[in-house]
Amino acid sequence: MTRDQITYIVFGTILIASLVADLGLLSKKNQKVTIRQALYQTFFWVGLALAFFVFMWIENGQKPALEYLSAYLMEWSLSIDNIFVFILIFSAFAVKEKHYGRVLLIGIMMAILFRVIFITVGVVLVEKFHWILYVFGVFLVYTGYKMFTANEDEEFKPQDSKIYRFIKRFLPLVPHDGDGKYRIIENGRPAYTTLFVVVIMLAAVDLVFALDSIPAVMGIVDTKTPGYEPMARLVIYTSNIFAVLGLRSLFFLLRGAVSKFDYLQQGIAIVLVFIGVKMLAEHWINQWIDKQVQVFISLGVILTCISGSIFYSIFMQKKGSPPDIEDNSI
Repeated sequence: MTRDQITYIVFGTILIASLVADLGLLSKKNQKVTIRQALYQTFFWVGLALAFFVFMWIENGQKPALEYLSAYLMEWSLSIDNIFVFILIFSAFAVKEKHYGRVLLIGIMMAILFRVIFITVGVVLVEKFHWILYVFGVFLVYTGYKMFTANEDEEFKPQDSKIYRFIKRFLPLVPHDGDGKYRIIENGRPAYTTLFVVVIMLAAVDLVFALDSIPAVMGIVDTKTPGYEPMARLVIYTSNIFAVLGLRSLFFLLRGAVSKFDYLQQGIAIVLVFIGVKMLAEHWINQWIDKQVQVFISLGVILTCISGSIFYSIFMQKKGSPPDIEDNSI
């Protein structure tokens, strides 16, 4: 059995055991999640991801372990941006707090499935057509620039989005949650509730975010060295899935403080531009800087930009920032 196979088995075992624990112990139906519970669950998922980093280092060596950590941090920071959109979706469809946990869980499970498909297609394309990495590089530089200069007034409106209009066009919808159900029978015909719409929108929005994050991860991970492709795929899969699994607890933990992270978007934008430039200039960078050193540099840039933007947001709040959501019953 190869090291890759052993790592996949360990990852799969951890994933199944964690989901069983989450479903059975941490995700009771119609139960509100307190900040303390959300904090414990966040520690659980982050601790699990870091423990897997240690396992990766022991089993596969320094390079893939550091690539995994860099990719995980990249995905985790982008998850915070996801959460702001999730909050808008829950608010737009007036989802009751007691339904938050289950709706988020189902939406995230669907997001993981879509991401696995998206990653698989992306990796196959990159392995067959390496020039696609340059396309990803240009896309990341453009996305980073647009994100850095985005107008604060450009707010995502769920009920005006193409995703919602597509769902509404093909499915009969009702303007209520069906008392926690996703599909009901109304006037003798099946109809879909707002909870169903929210689940689909959460998965779809995460997939849209993946259009940025997965190319960014491919820019962090070594996808060009012959023979390293299986390890690169493993790093991309595991870092993405661990980051997405922690989204639900992070939502409950940060939904009251997300307005404080005014400059996080700029921090993420700088990272995206850095990775995009790195992908475009990789041929010349490889001639001067060793692959192992490049991983350290990428990790350092990600940590500096993300932590710096968060701390700057906390201590230098912008004028006109929305008030925090105060809810002691969370």
